[in-house]
Amino acid sequence: MPSRQRVVERGESDDIDLVRIFYVDSAGVTRGRVVPARDIAATLDEGINFAKVQQSFTALDFPIEGTPVSGPVGEVRLVPDPGTFVELPYAERTAAMVGSFETLDGEPWAVGPRARLQELLDRLEYTPAAAFESEFYLGRREEGGLVPFDSSGCFAADGMQSAHEVMLDTVDALEAQGMELAIYYPEYGPGQQELVVKYDEGVASADNHTLYKRTVKGVAGSHGLEATFLPKPFPELPGSGCHLNLSLWDGGTNAFFDPDSGGRYGLSELGRSFVAGVLEHGRALVALTAPTVTSYKRLKPHMWASAYTCWGEDNREAMVRVPSASAENPAGSTRIEYKPIDNTANPYLALLGLLAAGMDGVKRDLDPGAPLQVDPDSLSDGEREERGIERYPETLSAALDALEGDEVLRETLGDDLFESYVAVKRVQWEEFDGTVTNWELEHLRDPF
Repeated sequence: MPSRQRVVERGESDDIDLVRIFYVDSAGVTRGRVVPARDIAATLDEGINFAKVQQSFTALDFPIEGTPVSGPVGEVRLVPDPGTFVELPYAERTAAMVGSFETLDGEPWAVGPRARLQELLDRLEYTPAAAFESEFYLGRREEGGLVPFDSSGCFAADGMQSAHEVMLDTVDALEAQGMELAIYYPEYGPGQQELVVKYDEGVASADNHTLYKRTVKGVAGSHGLEATFLPKPFPELPGSGCHLNLSLWDGGTNAFFDPDSGGRYGLSELGRSFVAGVLEHGRALVALTAPTVTSYKRLKPHMWASAYTCWGEDNREAMVRVPSASAENPAGSTRIEYKPIDNTANPYLALLGLLAAGMDGVKRDLDPGAPLQVDPDSLSDGEREERGIERYPETLSAALDALEGDEVLRETLGDDLFESYVAVKRVQWEEFDGTVTNWELEHLRDPF
């Protein structure tokens, strides 16, 4: 992890001219500013001025009224974290850092997602180890729009070869920034990729995901391609997710691992209570982890994206999957995988919400019941009701309704961030709901 002095020294070198300072807003969009490398010392000390209203911007790129940060008055500082400093292999003579917002008094700003996550981590008695397991499509821009760049199938060797050069450059670029490859393969859709970097601790896992997406897009562009992280970029093709793998550590001990379990799914009692908390808050949690109107086109039964608040051992239709642990290192590999998340989520808010929900289950000593070992959609309504299994909200609007009724998540985000987030997402739903879709025009125009 680079020290402040090391960052200043690199800024004064001849081979870095620009430094991008990134943040992720409530809409899930990565934004920021670029400063001259020679000014990096002052930027580390004083940050970069931003109007508070920036946190009321939507993904459609306009600010909205009626939030705690709306209007022309008020300013905060985006202060880069020197520990996130990386030189960008895909951008000549350029480096980057991720920043957190502070008030003019130098205190963490309550509406800043990264700062809010760090506050929770400072109170948490465990250290989370997390990795975002991201899927995306590589495409080419043609006259009719974006199309997949190849026609390969799931895990297909042909797909490995067709994407070889761009993925090799992507892996090199990620590893140059300290993100080590865990696994890569062509995914279910043509042109779809899954490239996973190894886990990191605390806020660094969300920082990694922020830099990861910039890297994938940057490298794809250098090959004349576009990378899209949209959860459903092609209506007829499989969606793209971003499963979040998580474990909690107490020093060198994995708190999710039961050493007396004797099996490949040795989840501890604490881990079970954590899962129960996630399920308890599941319908509200998806508003943070599946935060766009398109997200809900993917969260349907039989799509391996999950659609119900249940858990299971290697059950890919469950909200929480417990993957089989390594036979040689079960203590190091026991974890949970949260499935209803995609790349449009703000990674800081996603991790913040997941930790808050899970730790509420730990605090209340909740029991998730027995793991479900069948497709939840194959159960009758009565069987699901008996087990407390609920269908996710099926629209962004319904998910926001559930979020607004969840006091634990409201308290975790804090009133100002919570209200700003919900308002930004409500506008997205209203814009979508008020638009005539291509389906309507295609199917309903002639009969009427």
